Amino acid sequence: MIEGQRYLTLLVLSLQKGGIMRNLDKYKGVIPAFYACYDDNGEISPERVRALTEYFVDKKVRGVYVNGSSGECIYQSVEDRKVVLENVMKVKGDLTIINHIACNNTKDGMELAAHAESLKVDAIAAIPPIYFKLPEYAIAQYWNDYSSAAPNTDFIIYNIPQLAGVALSRGLYAKMRENKNVIGVKNSSMPVFDIQGFVRDGGDDYIVFNGPDEQFVSGRVIGAKAGIGGTYGAMPELFLAMDECIEAGDMKRANEIQYCINDIIAALTSGYGNMYAMIKEVLRINEGLDIGSVRKPLVALTDADKEIAKSAAKMIADAKKKFL
Repeated sequence: MIEGQRYLTLLVLSLQKGGIMRNLDKYKGVIPAFYACYDDNGEISPERVRALTEYFVDKKVRGVYVNGSSGECIYQSVEDRKVVLENVMKVKGDLTIINHIACNNTKDGMELAAHAESLKVDAIAAIPPIYFKLPEYAIAQYWNDYSSAAPNTDFIIYNIPQLAGVALSRGLYAKMRENKNVIGVKNSSMPVFDIQGFVRDGGDDYIVFNGPDEQFVSGRVIGAKAGIGGTYGAMPELFLAMDECIEAGDMKRANEIQYCINDIIAALTSGYGNMYAMIKEVLRINEGLDIGSVRKPLVALTDADKEIAKSAAKMIADAKKKFL
């Protein structure tokens, strides 16, 4: 009864200030970026996609971010990305599903957006168009075209200027909030000041996701209500524990876990091969989970890298013993 009264009060207050009541709770927490799952010939493996999804269900994370950078989307076909999402949805349980649908052309991204909505994902997301430097009104049109192909699905802007080559300005964010489906920003720019700006501009009707894994605590403290990250999947228990400490106000322990995680990330990125190849090897060692390697031009592990992976896997196992 009390919860019902609270909801009605919030609804009235929101309507009075012209706000929008959204169900953002399903996005709050730890959301690992989903890794590309290949068979031994380097093709998408539906079986391994389902196995990785079940792994995340078992770890009790909030959800997964599918077909993003960690999913090697830029090196996959439209059909590849459909197969990945279809198999995630088959065994997702209670996971919140955010599907990244951006492509190098609007047509393909709209096809992926419509496909995602047909499968009833919770949200779609997209980086800005890359390569050509487009004006902000063209970027807004690109995102709105994607959203129009999934008119009943939440839309999340993915801000990653260091890779996309263009940053989400607060002016463009204001323009995008005219689209009723836009619910917030996955912010992967390094300054936490950017998170503060997006949080302040959007208020309680929007959500900001912290992107850089190395600053999970900083991003959460300054206003992000969730995190989406590429290393979460290698050590979800540690990110969940860190998030719980933040919610409980135990910042000393949260920082201790963050420092430990950052040492692990440094190890994961210290090899000759790509970080995602390293993470997949760690999953093979620690979890008995085989999801293949990476797709070229990403670089696979060398024999020396596999020794680094063993060391990183042990670091994760030791951290779990210490903090869990």
